[in-house]
Amino acid sequence: MAVPETAAAPEVYAIPAAYRKMENTHILFWLLKDIAWCMVWRPLGLLMVVPTLGIALVIAWRTRAYASELAHNLAIVFWITANSYWMTSEFFGFDTVQVAPHVTGKHLALVPFLIGLGILLYYYLVQKPRETRASQVATL
Repeated sequence: MAVPETAAAPEVYAIPAAYRKMENTHILFWLLKDIAWCMVWRPLGLLMVVPTLGIALVIAWRTRAYASELAHNLAIVFWITANSYWMTSEFFGFDTVQVAPHVTGKHLALVPFLIGLGILLYYYLVQKPRETRASQVATL
């Protein structure tokens, strides 16, 4: 009886403990920002944008060697940017200001949201298929 070939060991992506602590702190700041937005605590909400966005940028920079991680972390950067702009537009009352026909100040948050979505679409529709083809060719 033939012994079946064992599957290749799955690739492991390890996160250093210091990086994981930073990511967990990032979640804390993000939650504080959104709670402040929900409760209309303007000073806290605006203050929390800085560490939330700052840590997101650091995380994206640290993962730049991995296309998948970079794409997702950049999408998060643009998500936080859009979210922070939207919060600010509500705090200062320009969320309902008409800036173009059928476009209010709040709708401008779509720009960074769509940039983040574009990054992910590019990764999944262009970059990931290239990586998959390259790895299949390499193992043949």
